Amino acid sequence: MIKVSETAKNKVVQLMNEDGFDPSTDYVRVGVKSGGCSGLSYDLKFDKEQLEDDKVFEDNGIKIIVDKKSFLYLVGTTLEYSGGLNGTGFVFNNPNANRTCGCGESFSL
Repeated sequence: MIKVSETAKNKVVQLMNEDGFDPSTDYVRVGVKSGGCSGLSYDLKFDKEQLEDDKVFEDNGIKIIVDKKSFLYLVGTTLEYSGGLNGTGFVFNNPNANRTCGCGESFSL
């Protein structure tokens, strides 16, 4: 399961509305791809369609879809949003990551 913090939920709803998505019916697609300074990087985008192999979760009113391969890397992850002085953006609090890069956008197991 992937969790969504309250601050991330608020930002997701705002961004979905701005981009023409409906938070009550559309999804946040979360994935993992090769790349980044630590080997794997997170991928986050909005989607209107669920694919056959997707896993679907809902937390804090946000519908999340994850492809089967990425799910193995993301089990137990919490999506958070940081708006502080050190930068603004979504942060993945991933208990499976053994090492992350300084910017927090990539990780390794």
